[in-house]
Amino acid sequence: MLDLKLLRDRPDALRQALHNRQENIDLDIVLDLDRQQRQLSKTRTDLQAESNSVGKQVGAAMTGGTDPNGEEIAALRQKGVDLKNRVEALKAREREIAEQLEELLLKIPNPPQEIVPVGQDESENVEVRRWGDEFKPQHEVLPHDEIAEKLDLLDIARAVKIAQSRFVALVGKGAALERALINFMLDRHIQSGYLEVIPPLLVNSAALQGTGQLPKFADDSFKCQDDDLWLIPTSEVPLTNLYRNEILSSEQLPLKLAAFTPCFRREAGSYGRDVKGLIRLHQFNKVEMVKIAHPDTSEQEHQELVADAEDVLQQLQLPYRVIELCTGDLGFSASRCYDLEVWLPSQHTYREISSCSNCGDFQARRANLRFKQPGQKGTRFVHTLNGSGVAIGRAMAAILENYQQPDGSIQVPEVLHSFMGCKTI
Repeated sequence: MLDLKLLRDRPDALRQALHNRQENIDLDIVLDLDRQQRQLSKTRTDLQAESNSVGKQVGAAMTGGTDPNGEEIAALRQKGVDLKNRVEALKAREREIAEQLEELLLKIPNPPQEIVPVGQDESENVEVRRWGDEFKPQHEVLPHDEIAEKLDLLDIARAVKIAQSRFVALVGKGAALERALINFMLDRHIQSGYLEVIPPLLVNSAALQGTGQLPKFADDSFKCQDDDLWLIPTSEVPLTNLYRNEILSSEQLPLKLAAFTPCFRREAGSYGRDVKGLIRLHQFNKVEMVKIAHPDTSEQEHQELVADAEDVLQQLQLPYRVIELCTGDLGFSASRCYDLEVWLPSQHTYREISSCSNCGDFQARRANLRFKQPGQKGTRFVHTLNGSGVAIGRAMAAILENYQQPDGSIQVPEVLHSFMGCKTI
């Protein structure tokens, strides 16, 4: 959530930051509500103090011998009643304005860091580096979904029969390869100091609001009809919200969490794009990394998060590139973000496989997640970071294409041999 102090102190800078994000938001409405709320609060406080003073006057008058049933006491008591009624009316108006203000603030995205390249859309993202040689085979490389069906690794038709489009069923060696990728990624991250968590796959509305999916992106999520529960779009949501409304010690930071979960997304508005295969599904598996960090070290933690995701692709020997997203392509909660894009030879292009974001204190404000420094007064909001470590279906797609042989078989990446129990599919 936006820091109101930032809006009060630097409204023009914030307007420019949101303009760079291609967001057209009238901040004057927010500022006006904020001013109203603060004025109401001051007036209520003054009236409350006056009411307290009247109460003391009644007590003093009665102690001094004034008739408790006389006109003077009656007048003071009536004044006290009138003041209390005015205070209660102001409280009601304050609550009304606070709700309006929160509704607006929840829809404002995270301002980008000043270092983020300014651009309108993904065409102006900046390539940072590449790793590995793009696989450009002499033989024809079938798209991952076609070779997978030829090798009986997945069954799309039967998955659609029991669900709908954008679902797949992995079978046989396809299921084994997915499971191998899950175990490999989890082992890798745990060895790097991440704490493994198996979180709930259903979360409440407060959790989705805490990480920024609600209220703006409700249409992208699946909601249970009879409960305040939603299927998670990513395990970033339950992992970050594990500590919602808590005050941590700075000595606990950074918290490094990793989880494998299925993820569920409606992909609203994306129909017509990647309708075949494993690239864009309503249900997909992902290993997620989340960090809850001290503000002073969050930039370092961000770079290390990207390196952790890169190492997964390097160990799998999959060519990729790192892209820094420009202001116009940033996700709602991110203040800075790097995408990792893996090479898919059948498409002759790189496709996103991991998105590593530093959200600053944006999510922490929404989730009321703070820390306290020993020996210092008060608390501060933590910084939260998240990144795919990596998207498993897309990793499988990349393996099926980059390791595809002229005879139609698939070599298994060396780091997966022990998990798969075979070297070739």
